[in-house]
Amino acid sequence: MSSRLLSKNLNIKIYKIIILPVVLYGRETWSLTLREERKLRVFEDMVLRRIFGLRRDEVKGEWRRLHYEELNDLYSSPNIVWVIKSRRMRWAGHVAHMGEEREVYRFLVGKREGKRSLGRPRRIWVDNIRLDLKEVGCGYMDWIRLAQDRDRWRMLVSAVMNLRIP
Repeated sequence: MSSRLLSKNLNIKIYKIIILPVVLYGRETWSLTLREERKLRVFEDMVLRRIFGLRRDEVKGEWRRLHYEELNDLYSSPNIVWVIKSRRMRWAGHVAHMGEEREVYRFLVGKREGKRSLGRPRRIWVDNIRLDLKEVGCGYMDWIRLAQDRDRWRMLVSAVMNLRIP
């Protein structure tokens, strides 16, 4: 990625076509914690800094790393976390249409059986869907009923993709 033999555009294409699919494989079914989201952002920033290299500061004349805002300006594609959230929302639409008899629906949406362990409950997949809807402004609605209207659900998925989260 840091090789100067390849252009920056080619390195970005390699990142989008080869690295991102490997990192994002199956992420729509995972329940991400804030720590995991932060690690993914750090990973993406590390790769982008490697691609775009160092910048020379005009005032001091020293080389410095690119800041987060500068990386976002240079890399026009959405943040890795936005991609995960939009894919998760799109997958939630598919799950909502499956019905309660399907294994995937029961696994992702169903109630857990047995006694809960001590401590704070872990964040489950449905909690992530509710948080994503709350960020868009639809947190009070039942997401399964909301997903039945396919056009509105597509609008919500694109709204999640366009979120600007620091």
